[in-house]
Amino acid sequence: MYLLYEFPGSGNCYKISLLLTQLGLDFEAVKVDILKGESRTPAFLAINPNGRVPVLQVDDRYLPESNAAMWYLAEGTPLLPADRFERAQALQWMFFEQYSHEPYIATVRYWVSILGEAEGHRREIDERMPRGYAALDVMERHLETREYFVGGGYSIADIALYAYTHVAHEGGFDLAPYGAINAWLERVEAQPGFVAMAAQ
Repeated sequence: MYLLYEFPGSGNCYKISLLLTQLGLDFEAVKVDILKGESRTPAFLAINPNGRVPVLQVDDRYLPESNAAMWYLAEGTPLLPADRFERAQALQWMFFEQYSHEPYIATVRYWVSILGEAEGHRREIDERMPRGYAALDVMERHLETREYFVGGGYSIADIALYAYTHVAHEGGFDLAPYGAINAWLERVEAQPGFVAMAAQ
């Protein structure tokens, strides 16, 4: 059985729990309250010196970073493309998610919805919102001609991007104009074994 050290409401944690569920793998969620500093305790830093969730425990080893854990779990399953080039494309979109998407969409949502400190972060939010919309624009153009991000089917690239896209409105992003993204969100939610993100 896997252990998943997570903070409910985190998209990065949700990615892994969704994948574990869809793969039918047994796991136990261990809540780490980042708002109370539990990810900065000596005990947790021994698991992940970076002091961040999620961390996937595999036997007696620990694997931080959500997309690394997803890649590990998806290896040898239909959710990781068999084609070499498509596997590289999956990585391309997962890097995009962590570099061009999550720092803007997820961070704004964290300030607005989880911390409830939008006014205290107004300048940073105003700076990040355009870059979040830029990431959504890239996704929209890509999805206008295909149903999923890589190849012809659902993969971990979709899970990685779904996690924070589907809650982007909680940070004030307006998804209404993004028809292709909204249709894709519905396709992801119709996948076998889909589970919604747990409330914080």
